[in-house]
Amino acid sequence: MTGKIIGIGIIAAALIFGAVVWYAQTYYYYDEVALLDADVVLTPLDGGAPIGISYADFRGIDADSSPIRYRACFTTSETLADLDTRFEQYADAEPRNAPFWFDCFDADAIGEQIESGMAHVYAGQRNIEFGIDRVVAVTEDGRGYVWEEINDCGDKSYDGTPLGKDCPVRD
Repeated sequence: MTGKIIGIGIIAAALIFGAVVWYAQTYYYYDEVALLDADVVLTPLDGGAPIGISYADFRGIDADSSPIRYRACFTTSETLADLDTRFEQYADAEPRNAPFWFDCFDADAIGEQIESGMAHVYAGQRNIEFGIDRVVAVTEDGRGYVWEEINDCGDKSYDGTPLGKDCPVRD
């Protein structure tokens, strides 16, 4: 009888712990992003300072627990043809999954649009913090998405490879 009670106690503790971890990962650490003028910026082709583009319907989330948890959605009246002539494209971008409750950001659908050419990806801000780039994808129909990627300097830093001269000084 006491073995059953101990077993039930262990299972109950594991279920409670699992529920707390799930809640923390999907809700607790995320905060809504306060709307700022610099939420949707792109790096010009000349490599100058990022420039804001026109946007509306902005929704964003971020978390302090990881440098790559930033996600945002917006709409824009800018066309891909105009953006392509003014801003730096970002190669090999892969949208990261967002929590299920942040329903405007579907990483799989965004990735398919990028692969099919229906969305173009631009450098938003390089090294927004050391080793992390903010990237912006815009679709043909004017929907936009923002997330953060680990860049080459970040990859090198995290795996212990020497950084090299192309990487900025780490704070």
